[in-house]
Amino acid sequence: MIHSMTGYATASRELAWGAVSVELRSVNHRYLDLSFRMPDELRPVEQAMREMISAAITRGKIECRVSYALRPGSQSSSELDATLLAQLLQLNAQVQAALPEARPLGVPDILRWPGMLGADTMPVDEFRATATELLGTALGEFSAARAREGAKLAAVILERAAGMRERIAVVKPRLPGIIAAFQDKLNARLKEAMLSADDERVRQEITLFINKIDVDEELSRLVTHLDELQRIVGKGGASGKRLDFLMQELNREANTLGSKSADVEVTRVAMDLKLLIEQMREQIQNIE
Repeated sequence: MIHSMTGYATASRELAWGAVSVELRSVNHRYLDLSFRMPDELRPVEQAMREMISAAITRGKIECRVSYALRPGSQSSSELDATLLAQLLQLNAQVQAALPEARPLGVPDILRWPGMLGADTMPVDEFRATATELLGTALGEFSAARAREGAKLAAVILERAAGMRERIAVVKPRLPGIIAAFQDKLNARLKEAMLSADDERVRQEITLFINKIDVDEELSRLVTHLDELQRIVGKGGASGKRLDFLMQELNREANTLGSKSADVEVTRVAMDLKLLIEQMREQIQNIE
């Protein structure tokens, strides 16, 4: 099964001292780009979390947010630590003296300073273990959501591929008629010029025309690329880059088909193929 690069999942848990929540969200990206928003208490386990996500996901711009909310009364003090406040104000004055353009500390900065309101009763080890476990739960839901979206993308891509096969099937049966029409047109001009249709130059003209409009090779390659596309989608896994490369190849063959066209219907088919390829490309940009 292929996976979409867009997804969202969240997991949370209530504990004796408060609540912990983990949120994952992702959008399209050429590579795997991870960013974390979490309390400082979790920095020691950030690398382990990063490895968990990297093991499950290969592409996408992913943001992981971890937050907690303490229950009322879970802090040992609601008063400012006077000693810590004095030290902080002294350090702030030193920074201001060295860097006058630096922004001074504000009330929110001071209140959020670790230990300013007293030591928290939150058990740090339990917080880290819970956050890591919740990340595993969120990752499971996240992968499932991306898989569901990927199944929808796969259905759209295969539908467009089937439409391309239908349009390709129109071209080959028309070639004999196109050649016969050219030969009749050439014969009519020869009669007007009172020349023989058996002239060697006439046969050369017909041969050159046939070679010019011969698209068997392009049609064969289009079908081969579509077979490979269907195989990749059916196999699943991280296939976005391979599918994007196939779109380039399909578009190249469709362009050649259009350039060789000597018939309005074949030109219309080439335009339809390019439209279907572009529609597939738009969906493939979302595939991991």
